[in-house]
Amino acid sequence: MPQIDRARLVARHDVHVDSIDPSSPLSVGNGGFGFTVDPTGLQTFPGAYPVAARYGEQPGTMLGTMSTWGWHSTPGGDGLALPLHAYDSPHGPALYADLGGALSADSASGQSVDEEWLRNNPHRLDLGRIGLWTGDSAATALDLTHIDQRLSLTGGRISSSFRIAGRPFRTETAVHPDRDAVAVRIHGTGELGLRLAFPYGSEAWGNAADWMREDAHTSRATRIQDGWRIERILDRTRYAVQLTVSGAELESVGPHAFVLRATDGGRPLEVVLEFLPHGRDGAMLDAHAVFAASDAHWARFWESGGAIELADSEDSRAQELERRIVLSQYLSAINTGSQPPAETGLMLNSWRGKFHLEMHWWHQAWQAPWGRTELLLRSMPWYETVIDLARATARSQGLPGARWPKQVGPDGREAPSPIGPFLVWQQPHPIHLSELLYRADPSRETLERWATVVFETAEFMAAFAAADDGAFHLGPPLVPAQESYADTRATAKDPAFELAYWAWALGVACRWRERLGLTVPSRWRAVAAGMAPLPQRDGRYVALATPPSLVRDDHPSMLAALGVVPGTPLVHPETMRATLDDVLADWDWDSTWGWDFPMAAMTATRLGAPELAVDCLLMDRPKNTYLVNGHNRQNESLPIYLPGNGGLLLAAGMMAAGFDGAADAPGFGAGWRVRHEGIAPLP
Repeated sequence: MPQIDRARLVARHDVHVDSIDPSSPLSVGNGGFGFTVDPTGLQTFPGAYPVAARYGEQPGTMLGTMSTWGWHSTPGGDGLALPLHAYDSPHGPALYADLGGALSADSASGQSVDEEWLRNNPHRLDLGRIGLWTGDSAATALDLTHIDQRLSLTGGRISSSFRIAGRPFRTETAVHPDRDAVAVRIHGTGELGLRLAFPYGSEAWGNAADWMREDAHTSRATRIQDGWRIERILDRTRYAVQLTVSGAELESVGPHAFVLRATDGGRPLEVVLEFLPHGRDGAMLDAHAVFAASDAHWARFWESGGAIELADSEDSRAQELERRIVLSQYLSAINTGSQPPAETGLMLNSWRGKFHLEMHWWHQAWQAPWGRTELLLRSMPWYETVIDLARATARSQGLPGARWPKQVGPDGREAPSPIGPFLVWQQPHPIHLSELLYRADPSRETLERWATVVFETAEFMAAFAAADDGAFHLGPPLVPAQESYADTRATAKDPAFELAYWAWALGVACRWRERLGLTVPSRWRAVAAGMAPLPQRDGRYVALATPPSLVRDDHPSMLAALGVVPGTPLVHPETMRATLDDVLADWDWDSTWGWDFPMAAMTATRLGAPELAVDCLLMDRPKNTYLVNGHNRQNESLPIYLPGNGGLLLAAGMMAAGFDGAADAPGFGAGWRVRHEGIAPLP
């Protein structure tokens, strides 16, 4: 098969913008640092890109400047302990970080001050607002015309041409691949420069900036060689912004606002703004070096790893699917850093910027089979940094090993919730991700590197499963992946997806010990081989063994028992096919989430139904919308959703390259011509 022309494949999906689209700003980044812009190539009009509030708080903006290290906590939380509540379990009383009062997607009531602080902190911080300054303080987004903006994927840079109040401008924007530095080049006449503004941290659900508390933080600028350094102090959070520039002067225009004014009207203004965590310094960078490094990095990125080309297909949906595949790779890469990604990455806050470990697999599992293990290896070590907390959680529930949390910040502390602490489907993820890394590099070094994470994860899983009636069962208490059953957490038992996932992942953990020449604990083998049968009704799998066993909204998670999970003796393909048909015929798909569509596609693929897989992957539903910028939109308060992008790549890669046990790659069905390279089969 001819080699894919990678440059041509990628370039035809460069993003072109000719107006303000409030849902689709463009971003540049390196995985640890992200910078999102409007059509000026900067963050000049943040109000034009709103993010709706969920709990009556101030709305936010999609134009964020964020990093993996940029977190903040408000004062008042020293010494606070998680509110632990005892639940009956098969192993005796178990402590869970439950939450008082009522909590839903758009309302919260009855929480104590301590509980609110623990949920709200730490929160990811918007590090600064960098906008174009034209000398016209009255200019608004309505004055922005003649927009011609392009994101070059092969260079990782944004080029923008526009007019403000009739004045022409051109800008270029890029982020350095290895340093948290954004370079800006501005062409224009008359007064021009940058306006820099710095907010306090926000405890709001989806807003990372509080502009009202001017007295709670400091911003101090000092002149240094080749530019300026602005020191930021927000309680215990400290960082600096280092400006490299010539032909400009910096002026303070407020407690936390500055104007960088160009003084040489005959030359473009070139500025590098590097964001530095406390205690770190960096050699000054000029704009040319940042642009050159970005060009070289993205050229290497697209020439490596996997690729799928669909351009010669007869199916009318091929171009759109290829666009989603290419843009999803870019968006995943610029939001994959040293921690599991947040669901909205480094563009804006969701859940106050905290990341969800049950989503880690959806974000990043695609990376190893697509030949991008370097991305997955960025975040995997985070499990080791919080493993002592995970062990403590297991001990508080009377069990050995490590129980991984759900909603956390970089410190690994669980956020109290009536849902998160009861979820269990994130527990096998570290084993699954480690196995994908081993398949990409089947060496003893890989086995030894992740052995502790795999074994501690498995130790908890084997102990958590409780023997009864000749089989091993899960729960109570628990909440399944389909969170509709949260109110029954005290009695919920044996969710279908989790039963299959437990059996498969413990089997993998057993093989890891065998590969290392270690004895396999008898409990691990017994649980892996003896999980309870999946609950079913009328020849179809249902979500739970306990009532209500099937609610037809939110995630149809029983499908994941054969899709996310490879084939196991627990799952009968004919029953799963009946389940898939039933879900597709009568499910509230508008209540689902972006990863549910690729999940269904993966199930169809493992069942040998490629045409159905494509239909699932491209289902026309609001939560399966992919915007001009490639993001998977969910709603006004969750305008982007990266697990959908990662899930799309997982499903497409499986459809193209297959999975273990498949006689041939499943493909996409009639009317599709698929060329792929560099993608390995899934387990």
